[in-house]
Amino acid sequence: MPENLMLASSRFNRPSTAEALELLGRSAAVGRVQELVRRAAAVDGGVLLVAETGVAVDSIAGELHARGRYAQGPLVVVECGDAEAARLDRLLFGTPASAPPTDRESIGHDSRIAAARGGVLFLKDVTELPAARQESLARIARDGEVRINGAVVETGFRLMASASPAIHADVDAHRFRSDLYRRLSAVRIDLPPLRERREDVPLVAVRLLDEICAARSVPLRSFTQAALALIGALTWPGNMEELRGAIDRAVGDSHDEVIQIEHILPALQLQRAPEPFAPSGSLREARLRFEREYITAVLQHHAWHMADAAQALGIQRPNLYRKARQLGIPLTRAAE
Repeated sequence: MPENLMLASSRFNRPSTAEALELLGRSAAVGRVQELVRRAAAVDGGVLLVAETGVAVDSIAGELHARGRYAQGPLVVVECGDAEAARLDRLLFGTPASAPPTDRESIGHDSRIAAARGGVLFLKDVTELPAARQESLARIARDGEVRINGAVVETGFRLMASASPAIHADVDAHRFRSDLYRRLSAVRIDLPPLRERREDVPLVAVRLLDEICAARSVPLRSFTQAALALIGALTWPGNMEELRGAIDRAVGDSHDEVIQIEHILPALQLQRAPEPFAPSGSLREARLRFEREYITAVLQHHAWHMADAAQALGIQRPNLYRKARQLGIPLTRAAE
């Protein structure tokens, strides 16, 4: 096989599909999350997952559910940010029977709270809950009991939630109840964005590629080293969701067994919805601009170690030096 077509995926043992994506890797950031998940699984208090948009919080909630005391019960997920207030209210609290106010919160048999008994109730984007329902949920979390058709019953579930890093500002501004925050964050797990765990991204990309091929019922594929180096060099502001979308588009747009740079780049352009492009210069000039930007990104990703960058690019080290000189890439930071 030509050097520039060596399969980057062959550098890894294919990761197990049983492991949550956000726990996959050996970076220090992921190591901290792995330890917090181990600790959280051993206790029963509330868990708050704090993450940017696109981080796979569902995978961590599923991992905690599977490892915890309520593993035999259901995992009930409520998307607090995906429904208008009245529908969210019906979904979460159901239709309680008419009754005078009591010392316990009344819910309906048809509620997600009732459905979660014996398992885990996971509230995604919990800060989107209306203020009145934050108060109701705080009462339920405090009492551990609800009233259904006049009878007081134990809730008997573990409460988990996810929120953006802005939750502190929401609490400080009284947009989110501090008492509910305290009960939710008995264990708080801050999930790192992909840009803070770059060394894990190639392994994550290989796992995503396997999952996507299986979902599309196509044979397993692999990345070239250059394609995987590009994936690892990007910051992925949309995190796991953006990475999955780009790989899925690359698989869908190509019938080749090997995913190359030319399959990834169009997927990135479509996924990121870039600013309108105003072409200038010849095709050769555009290609040289791309080569300069890409090689610079790979060098930065490998801390300017020329041997590592050359291997990732699929070229010999002397050729990388020559390319860098031709493209005007300064090598004053390169490590010999």
